[in-house]
Amino acid sequence: MASKLTPLVMRTAARFKPIVGNAGHRNTPDNNPDIPFKFTASNEAVIAEILKRYPEQYKKSAVMPLLDLGQRQHGFTSISVMNEVARILDMPPMRVYEVASFYTMYNRTPVGKFHVQACTTTPCQLGGCGSDVIVKAIKEHLGIKQGETTPDGLFTFLEVECLGACVNAPMVQINDDYYEDLTPEKTKALLTALKKSVTDGTKAPAPGPVSGRDTCENSAGLTNLTSEPWGAETTRQDL
Repeated sequence: MASKLTPLVMRTAARFKPIVGNAGHRNTPDNNPDIPFKFTASNEAVIAEILKRYPEQYKKSAVMPLLDLGQRQHGFTSISVMNEVARILDMPPMRVYEVASFYTMYNRTPVGKFHVQACTTTPCQLGGCGSDVIVKAIKEHLGIKQGETTPDGLFTFLEVECLGACVNAPMVQINDDYYEDLTPEKTKALLTALKKSVTDGTKAPAPGPVSGRDTCENSAGLTNLTSEPWGAETTRQDL
């Protein structure tokens, strides 16, 4: 029996390599534990408020909001950010690395000023003009591929799974904002405007649908609930 299981065990071990060290981290000049990181005084006040949400013995539950706060301050979730979060929460650093490496919301390498995340899940592939042409437009306009950053450090592009704005497909998330009802032309115009907001100081485009509709309302206008809703005293006339 052992001889029959051995090949299977060896094949399985080769496929499922354990994460060792600090979750696959490799030191780089801009991301290594020798680079100091401390939260600002204002963010320390935010941390104090966050920790009030949890009993003292469960303060490790604050690991996700603290990682997010560190990423917003530092620009990405560096190894130094993770180590500082581990220190504050009295956690083994490896436990923090596991969280940061599991959730794609944490960028463990530097990203551009504008992190462009294009949804390519089924509703965005089928909605409007489709996400494929949006992805193509982004790559052509920025001159970068999936996971790359423009030489000027302004844009990083990533394809992601569903972002939950299916009715306004296709859409992209740029930093914390959603831009929806996109076409290739409007996508390129959006990227150009975002760049000008940095180089020329012009106002960045407002988030939301670029088609002119308000949030996710029917683009054809109101088609239901057009009459006074029935109250408790109203019955059907045919009863």
